[in-house]
Amino acid sequence: MAMNDAAREAYVDGLRNAHALEKQAIEIIERQVERMDRYPELMQRLRQHLAETRAQEERLDRLLELAGESRSMLKDVAMSFMGNMAAMAHAPADDEVLKNTFADMGFEAYEIAAYTSLIALAEQAGHAEAVTELRRSLEEERAMYEWLERNVETITRAYVSREADPSSAAAR
Repeated sequence: MAMNDAAREAYVDGLRNAHALEKQAIEIIERQVERMDRYPELMQRLRQHLAETRAQEERLDRLLELAGESRSMLKDVAMSFMGNMAAMAHAPADDEVLKNTFADMGFEAYEIAAYTSLIALAEQAGHAEAVTELRRSLEEERAMYEWLERNVETITRAYVSREADPSSAAAR
């Protein structure tokens, strides 16, 4: 297989993987937003990132179309299911907000790496027109990661304060 063919194949596979990853992210964020009403700043940031994530999914759809390809329905369905399961795994925990925050940071780091790789693949495959769109998604993922990193201590302190308040114990 020629280098350009291999690069194109890896690029298209990367687009499909990223699309499925964004499907998973949407499911995770939707489930978290449903349950984080006691953390209004976090909920606001999650809602903002949900809108960004939906836009990222649309960008990936356009990039796949430009490449003459389509998304992988199997990967999308599997990752959506996994996103729902991942989001619900923390639901019974008293410290759900903390577990979600840690997991979200890890997920954002994974997406940062995925988009960084996808940009390199796009360049190598000769799809320079995609780089601007992919960089936009990369910056949105970095911004979310950085927000979580700046706020993990605040979220932790808010959690402890709520746990220490007997009037809020029933509404975790």
